[in-house]
Order: sequence, then C-alpha cells, then structure tokens
Amino acid sequence: MLITFSSVAFGYGDNLIFSRVNFAVNEGERVGLVGENGAGKTTLIKLLLGELAADEGEVIKKNGIRIGYLEQNGGYESGNTVMGEMREVFSEELSAVEKLSALSEELAACEYGGKEYARISARIEALNKYVASRDCYNVEVKIKTVLNGMGFESFYDRNIDTMSGGEKTRLKLARLLLEEPDLLVLDEPTNHLDVKTLYWLEDYIAEFKGAVFVVSHDRYFLDRVVGKVVEIENKSLSIYAGNYSKYKILKAERYERALKEYERQQEEIKKLQTYVDKNIVRATTAKSAQSRVKQLERMEILEKPFTPPRPPRFSFRYGQEPAKEVVSVRDLNLSIGDKQLICGGQLQILRGQKVAIVGDNGAGKSTLLRTLVSGENPAITVGRFVAFAYYDQEMANLNGDNTVLQELWDRHVSYSQTEVRASLARCGLYPEDMDKKVSSLSGGERAKLAICVFENTCGNVLVLDEPTNHLDLPARESLEEALKAFDGTVIFVSHDRYFISAIAEQVVEIENARLNTFEGGYDGYKRAKSAAAESERLREEARQREEYESRKQSAYRSKKDRAREAQLKAELKAIEADISAGERLEEELTERLADPEVACDFEKIKEIAARLDEVRARLEKLYERYGELI
Repeated sequence: MLITFSSVAFGYGDNLIFSRVNFAVNEGERVGLVGENGAGKTTLIKLLLGELAADEGEVIKKNGIRIGYLEQNGGYESGNTVMGEMREVFSEELSAVEKLSALSEELAACEYGGKEYARISARIEALNKYVASRDCYNVEVKIKTVLNGMGFESFYDRNIDTMSGGEKTRLKLARLLLEEPDLLVLDEPTNHLDVKTLYWLEDYIAEFKGAVFVVSHDRYFLDRVVGKVVEIENKSLSIYAGNYSKYKILKAERYERALKEYERQQEEIKKLQTYVDKNIVRATTAKSAQSRVKQLERMEILEKPFTPPRPPRFSFRYGQEPAKEVVSVRDLNLSIGDKQLICGGQLQILRGQKVAIVGDNGAGKSTLLRTLVSGENPAITVGRFVAFAYYDQEMANLNGDNTVLQELWDRHVSYSQTEVRASLARCGLYPEDMDKKVSSLSGGERAKLAICVFENTCGNVLVLDEPTNHLDLPARESLEEALKAFDGTVIFVSHDRYFISAIAEQVVEIENARLNTFEGGYDGYKRAKSAAAESERLREEARQREEYESRKQSAYRSKKDRAREAQLKAELKAIEADISAGERLEEELTERLADPEVACDFEKIKEIAARLDEVRARLEKLYERYGELI
C-alpha cells in the first residue's frame, strides 16, 4: 500500500467536510475520485499530500514515497526553455554520460597497465553499470516522446515564461510523467488537452508503472483510465470497483438495495410499534407487547439512503423556426496575426443538425464559432430567421458587479421576480445564491448562471464554446439531455468526448487549416480517423520496404564483384608494403650520400644518386596508384 486513510475526519470550523473516511491507494492502482462541486475532493487531495492534517484518524504513507501532483490550474514559473526544463529531470543521468565520455578520453591518454589506467577503468565500469541501469542514453528519446505527445513538438526552445496558463499546466504534466513518481495525483488533467493529446495521455498512463489518483469530470477519460472509483457524497466516502460506467451501475444498484432494506425495516418497525401501541396496556397481551418493545430496542436502525440534490434541469426553447439552410460557409479564410487558421473552408449546417467542432489546441475552433455568430465575414451566409444564442467559455458576458438575481433580471425586465428565481433554481442556483455577487461565485456556479442566461436567450441556433468546463458530472449529464431534446440546431466546441459522443450527429475537424466534415457522429469520426491512420501506417511501411529493397539492391555484390574487391584489397596491401620498403631504401641511400668516405668517390656518388632517382620515381608511381585505390 502507498497511502491509507484510517477513520479520517476533517472540517473547516463547524463545517464538517467528511467523517470516518477509510480507503487505500495500492501500488500500480488507478483510482478516480468523483463528487459534486464543493463535496471536498480538493480537501481530500490536500490531506493525501500532507498539506492538511486530519482532525481525527490518520493518513499513513509508505516510507520514501514520491508523489507527483498536478493542480487543476497549476502554475509553472521558470525562465528556462521547454527542453532545458525537461532535461533537469534527468540531470544525474546526463551528468553520468558526460563523465563517462570524459573518463574514456582520460583512459586513452594513460599508459596501458599502469595504476592510473586501472583506477580509471574501475570508475568507467561502475559508471557503465549506472548508465545501463538508468537507461541514460535514451533520455533524449524519453523527453521527446512525452513532449511530442503533449503537443510541444514545435516548442523545444520556447521560454516557459512566455506561455499561457493552459500551456504551463500541460508542461507541468509532461514533467510529472517524466519524473515517474510512485503516485501521480492529477486534479482535472484533461482541462487543457485537445482530443489527440487526451488519447495519447490515456495510452501513456496505461503503461505508467506507478499508481494514479485522478479527479476528473471527463467520463470518457475515467472509463479508459481508472479501475476503481472513490465517491465523496453526504460527508462520507464510498468505493466502487471498475471504471466510471461500472460505478454508475453499481451506485444505482447499491441505492436500490439500501432503499429496499430501509423500507422493509420501516415496515417492520411500523408493524411492531402498532402491535405494541395496541397491546401494551392489555393484561392478556402485555407480555408479548413487551417482547416486541425489546425487539425494537435491539434493532439496529438503518439510515435512509442519501438522495443527492436534484441536478440542474436545463431546457432550451425558441420561437420562430429558421430557414432550412442555417449556415453556409464558402471559401472561408481565417487567420490570427501571421498564423493561418482556416484556408478555403467549406461547411454547410442545416436546421436541426447537431455539429461538434474539434481540432488541436490553437487550431481556431473558438475563432470559428465567434466568426459564425458575428455575421461579419462575407464568406459566411446566415439563413433567414436564424437567431443565435452564444455561450462563451470565458463567460465574459457576465457582469461581476451584479448579483445573481440582477444578472438575469436586467436582461429580461418583463419577467416577474418569481419567474427569474424559478429559472435560476432550475439551473442549480439556490435561494441563498440570489444575492451573491457574480464575481464571488465558484467556477461551477458561474457556469450554471451563464447557461441560465444562455437558455433564456431563446435562440433557435445554439452555439456553445466548451460548455462543460467547470460543470460537475450531474450538471454535464443534465446539459447533455437538454441539448439532445432540443429540436433546433446545435453547434459546439468541446474536448469532452463523452459529451460529443452523446450529442453530435456530425463532426467538423479543423486540421492543417482545412475544414473536414465527418458523418455518423463521434463514432463515425473515430472510424474515419482510425482508417486514415491505418492507411498512413501502411504507406509508411511500404515506403520503408522500398528503401530497404533499394539499400539491399545497392548493397548486393555478385561473385565477380566480390572477387574484384578482394583483388583490390590485396593490391592495396601489396602497395602499402612496397611503399614502406621504398621509403626505407630512400632513407638508406640518402644517408650513404652523406657519408664522408662515399663523398670522396665520384663513381660511387654517381651510382648511389642514380639508384636514388630510380627509387623515388617508383615511389611516385606507388603513391599515385595508392591514391586511386583508396
């Protein structure tokens, strides 16, 4: 076990968050933590990390445990570059490789067999073992694998201080993956990831050796990653084996079973109490009545199963129906600064269609939505009687100085106060929220208010940019049901694949500055992308086979070629021997010419000089031939 919670209770002052919490995170386990906004998920994480101390019970950690924590909007302050920061994770490994290289150079300069040679050899052997055990030579590969998977393939040299908050959070996650802690604690890790990166992260976590403890509202992510779900509800904690979909089934079964047991016991109590009330004062039946009183006293009274608060009930309506062709896009060009987002985009959206816009981060999804709604681009034709309702993921249209009640009422002055309150209540805002300033609301409360304002716009074409951000799971499911029931047109951007799968009939992807349309909903989109990826893989395999055959062909040598090569090698060896012999002879003849005894004999000098000229001429020819051969 890595971490164990034993009868843990915690509260802020008189506000009890949870009590008698018991659960454990084991080595290699994948645990998902779920619960409504405000249920205490972040508090539980802080207790796990040791940032808070339990009021009762204890949190037991394995000695020496290494925990990596990604906050929901974790900052990353560093003046380093992306690659420089990731290399710091492997500073010891990279240092070992550098030391090994330096020692190898020292060894080459030492006299073989000496004490210094033996000392350096021993150090090299020890370092080689360390380098092999830590896989030091693959550090760069590891770093690039994670950076590329997290969408940083073009940003190795970018300074971290120049990045957006979302990019810094992604980079923090990349570093945590490289650090490979014993326990990886992730708080909403999918918030800043596009669909492609999400799939990569899920596959990477599947191979991750440590344990994972994750808080997420992304049901698709929870389904693919976790094998156990821990739920905080009604100040207590429940554990379910399986992924998110299995948890939903098990929770419903557990509730039904507990409710039946409670109702059965209540019936039994009522029956016993009725008998006691009728017979306790009658002499003939008083004894049996007393027996039932004791039976009631011994009975362990079951609590009524907790019924969670009703989730928001979103509802969308409109007045006039629009023309059949709601939006027509012809040769749309969109750019931000020097970056081309869409080039020659073509798109047609018909009345009643539900369309998801997907693409990598920065591809231009939000820009496309704003452009569609603005109606200012000549490449976009909006159909007659189209009334857009636009949900902005930044919720910038909300006035922070207004109260919750004012925010809706100021927009619809014809509503009565009762109508305004009822509309806000349906969206999950309670009487105690009405006088709160908008600026003081939590992310989830602001999102519910923004959706309430959005639905009261009564548009016949709903345009939503990341509407599930900040919503807890019950609110997301309620929004899904409302959009599915809406018979108008829906155009939305979301990274929540479960949400896309539930609503979209058509998927439009922005890729390489093009708008690509896929029919058949999210499943059709996935099938088409998988088929394209498989085709690309087959093309790459074919290309690699061609390259291999080409290299093989160029490397093939016939028997005649091999014989010729052997002959050339033999000739080269013979020439090298002749050159060595000729150079020695040249040196001997030159020394004899300098001998005083020879200098007095003219005939001898003449003979040696003639011989020296012959040797030098032959050497010249040998040098020339040697140059041709090599």
